[in-house]
Amino acid sequence: MSFTDLIVESDLADVAEIRIDPVGNHRSLFSMKKFQPEDAIVAFMARATYDVPNYLTVQISEDVHIELLPECLECANHSCDPNCFFDTTRMELMAIKPIHKGDELTFFYPSAEWDMNQSFKCLCGSKECIGSIQGAKYLSEEALKKYRFTDFIKSKLASR
Repeated sequence: MSFTDLIVESDLADVAEIRIDPVGNHRSLFSMKKFQPEDAIVAFMARATYDVPNYLTVQISEDVHIELLPECLECANHSCDPNCFFDTTRMELMAIKPIHKGDELTFFYPSAEWDMNQSFKCLCGSKECIGSIQGAKYLSEEALKKYRFTDFIKSKLASR
């Protein structure tokens, strides 16, 4: 069985579920089990690649942004106090904090995008909230110390 078969054929119901807010019709991804920091939640791969970012992509190199497979991962929302991280070197969604069954799976969008095509005002409600979410390129030195970044983003930060 190939890596692709494992992702496409695996039943993710025991790992995560999509929930839809009936008022705003927003989708979110929730954990169906417990994870400890550094646990792999699920492996992923590129469903599609683009040379520019869009609101569904994760950046893996200068000109490659991927949509994720399994597709449910596109429902992992932003938080300035995230509990998971897209490790684009290992191609795994990783827990970075303890996650309990029923917790929303969130990641810090700038951890995986240098310059987002759609910036937004964050409403995560965290005491860590940085306000405007635009990509790693725009983060303060203070914010850079707080977050985990993909290897590509770390290389961009090191070269500026």
